[in-house]
Amino acid sequence: MDTERKIDALRGIGSKTKALYEKAGIHTVEDLLTYYPRGYEFYAAPKQISGLLEGECAAVRAVLAEPVSVRYVKAINISAACCHDETGELRMTWYNMPYLKNSLRTGVPYIFRGYIRLKNHRLLMEQPAVFGEEQYRAVSGRMVPLYHLVKGLTNKMVSKAVKQALDLPDLREEYLPEWIRSDCGLCGYRRAVEQIHFPEDQAALQDARKRLVFDEFFFFLLRLRSIRQIRQRNRSSFLMHPAKSPAAVIGSLPYELTEAQKKVWKTLEQELTGPGVMARLIQGDVGSGKTIVAVLALLMTAENGFQGAIMAPTEVLAVQHYQTIRQIFEQNRLPWKTALLTGSMTASEKQEIYGQIKSGEVSVIVGTHALIQEKADYKDLALVITDEQHRFGVRQREALAGKGKRMPHTIVMSATPIPRTLAVILYGDLDISVINELPANRLPIKNCVVDTSYRKTAYKFITKQIALGHQAYVICPMAEESEAIEAENVVEYAQKLRKELPGEIHIEYLHGKMKPAEKNSIMERFLRNEIQVLVSTTVVEVGVNVPNATVMMVENSERFGLAQLHQLRGRVGRGRAQSYCIFVHSADGKQIQERLSILNRSNDGFEIANRDLQLRGPGDVLGVRQSGMMDFTIADIYADADVLWQANEAAARLLEKDASLKAAEHLPLKNRLDLLRLRQTDSLSL
Repeated sequence: MDTERKIDALRGIGSKTKALYEKAGIHTVEDLLTYYPRGYEFYAAPKQISGLLEGECAAVRAVLAEPVSVRYVKAINISAACCHDETGELRMTWYNMPYLKNSLRTGVPYIFRGYIRLKNHRLLMEQPAVFGEEQYRAVSGRMVPLYHLVKGLTNKMVSKAVKQALDLPDLREEYLPEWIRSDCGLCGYRRAVEQIHFPEDQAALQDARKRLVFDEFFFFLLRLRSIRQIRQRNRSSFLMHPAKSPAAVIGSLPYELTEAQKKVWKTLEQELTGPGVMARLIQGDVGSGKTIVAVLALLMTAENGFQGAIMAPTEVLAVQHYQTIRQIFEQNRLPWKTALLTGSMTASEKQEIYGQIKSGEVSVIVGTHALIQEKADYKDLALVITDEQHRFGVRQREALAGKGKRMPHTIVMSATPIPRTLAVILYGDLDISVINELPANRLPIKNCVVDTSYRKTAYKFITKQIALGHQAYVICPMAEESEAIEAENVVEYAQKLRKELPGEIHIEYLHGKMKPAEKNSIMERFLRNEIQVLVSTTVVEVGVNVPNATVMMVENSERFGLAQLHQLRGRVGRGRAQSYCIFVHSADGKQIQERLSILNRSNDGFEIANRDLQLRGPGDVLGVRQSGMMDFTIADIYADADVLWQANEAAARLLEKDASLKAAEHLPLKNRLDLLRLRQTDSLSL
């Protein structure tokens, strides 16, 4: 297929530019076409200066009242000018653009476009773009795509490459049957790809997005149904008997299992000793005790002479699971050996673990994606567990299960509070168990929703908590400053906090762009209380258990989905001390207040997920997303719940008509499905 060609097959992309695209995860033309914009710039008609509002991005038609002045502040070049129209005056500043002094002339009408700030009680436009009348008319009314970029790759470069890719003849092929497009109200594939990158208007963008969201859900659900059919045809190759060690471990725990935990463990025990191949989701709120139930299943597997593996999404979490399991084994004098396998290990360390896994010397293997690498060869893998399932795609789960020479039992665990109506669809290949109780010794987290004026008070509160020996998280939506998005970023926020909090408080920042070794080091130091305040992006959403952390402060909380905010809140409240969560919002509006007040009233993740589903509804194109949810690129299970149900119904009807997709009208669909499977398999080795 043309779209499967390497990215450098496009004109103007040489070896250096190819490396930039690959750094952004774009290896083929198909990758480029699915590299959807993160947002759009809308070039609205110019406003009058008197109508400008603080915080908005706007354009004004005005003339310079005076020549551009240039000054230097700590080696930074700052250009400034004042413009005016018939309604008022507006100050403007530019950074490191000294050439404007000679290129902008007084008395000449320009269109200035930028973000409006309020400084010293006067409106200020920072870093405005400057257009002539004709230039602005050319972009006026258009929605210009904005892409996630890496250093050296510009928005203009990506847009130009996408336009080239859209001219490929292969893109004209339609693979969805006409009856599905008609029943579900979907536009054609080619139009969808064109309009998602370069929309004519908001309505065209909505239509394009619906089609692409439908496709993501549809192919995902077809794959789930295929997995379930294969499993249902198989009988278990691992004959297990009830084991003694799980009961002994339960009796030695310093707490009693909740009734929900006991019920789920009984189900696992029955399925592990039954004739079928178990495939079960354990869905439980943050801190509900899913891990100990999984450990009991690993114990039972080891006692029966087989191997069990548990895969975590981060090295820090994998290490914590490994230490927990080893501690349980040692305290109960259990004979089975455990091993840790992560990407940061040296080649010789990995080689040694590989040998132990292959020989069967190790019974329980804990790790990250390293568990599914080609060199990991298991002797007798009978149980596969993936933790925080929403952080892994279906293909990772399949890859780990495929490491067994015979089809192993599967447990997936998720603390993501997905409403049951959606979970039944999204985990269609699995049976579902829910742990809906928290341990009796957990104190409910105290919550508050505040605006930015509360920051100083929050900083004082964090200082008091640290004086008591505790720690705090501060979450920001972004890793670094962006010209296009108005939100707090961890790098600058950490610097600001170092000025606001007492000097003896150790503050560090963490974000996903950092190297794995650096992230692990920071989290381990935070775990040891060598760092008292951790300023982070949502990378800690699936983090380690830090019982000493008692404060979670989330900046720009209106930018997150409720389920994700609840996940973040779950990082505190894990010890015996009272914990607190402060949701800071920087935007007004009844809808924002209503959404966030749900978190203020409830600590129940499933109730929150249901309310989020009711409040958000379809069509939230550029709004809040559940970051990383279910490995979807563009689809959001909350905002697109109606499309998910449509896709589920269409998948069921299709397979009922033609289970093997052999009919002539379904061959393009089968080819597309095979291609996606191939591409996803290849992506595991990238």
